[in-house]
Amino acid sequence: MSQKLFDLSNKVIVLTGSAGRLGSNFAHILGDAGANLILVDIDYKKNEKIEKIISKKFGIKTICSNADITKKAELEELCKLSVKKFGRIDGLVNNAFYSPRTNIKNSAMKFEEYQSDLWNDVVSVNLTGVFLCCQIFGKIMSKQKTQSSIVNISSIYGINGADQRIYGKSKLNSPPSYAATKGAIVNFTRYLAAYWNKKNIRVNTMTLGGVLDESYMDKKFIKNYSEKTIIGRMANSDEYNGALLFLLSNASSYMTGANLVLDGGWSAW
Repeated sequence: MSQKLFDLSNKVIVLTGSAGRLGSNFAHILGDAGANLILVDIDYKKNEKIEKIISKKFGIKTICSNADITKKAELEELCKLSVKKFGRIDGLVNNAFYSPRTNIKNSAMKFEEYQSDLWNDVVSVNLTGVFLCCQIFGKIMSKQKTQSSIVNISSIYGINGADQRIYGKSKLNSPPSYAATKGAIVNFTRYLAAYWNKKNIRVNTMTLGGVLDESYMDKKFIKNYSEKTIIGRMANSDEYNGALLFLLSNASSYMTGANLVLDGGWSAW
């Protein structure tokens, strides 16, 4: 009974940002649950490698795409291809995002000097990209009689202000565009849940805490961040898998318009 509750066998799920640290983990857990996957990431080479691994390991059907989620025409073409191959869309995970922290110079920029073109770049991926994916794939879901699920990925910096004290001299400070877009996603989710209330589409947010990555995080930042969480550490990259499986499966059948916060207790004190 419990296994059936979380079963995604033969479900068709679109996963954006599938080649990233979290995205690759999500791809594996969804494949393990039996879902057929449409993997979307601009890093096609890395995405293709993940596709080959999970399709062989779990025996699922897949589509690998490098569609740009900020380009409506590319998403429409992908949607058309997906429906042609699978006949339907059962789920969408809006996991792809862009943060200027990948560029140390940009992430360390003072708010008073923050560039509008950089702001627009972040908004185009983190917000417009989510809007387009929900619009295009949601249109297919709204015509189906079976229940489907959309999961939008947000961040604790979408519900809390970034604590400037934990960064010290680090140049990893979270930019204003990231906070603004991740905050907008939380209420955009509520809008869609209410809008599609009679269309068998559930829409929920997963708000995530920081994931440990020693390749670019310095020890002082990791220590400061960990001390702000009740659990006392940053998340491992596989610790959000269960929550995603919950939101996409029948286990959360009475849940929509909600914001599931997974932050190790960051926002609880």
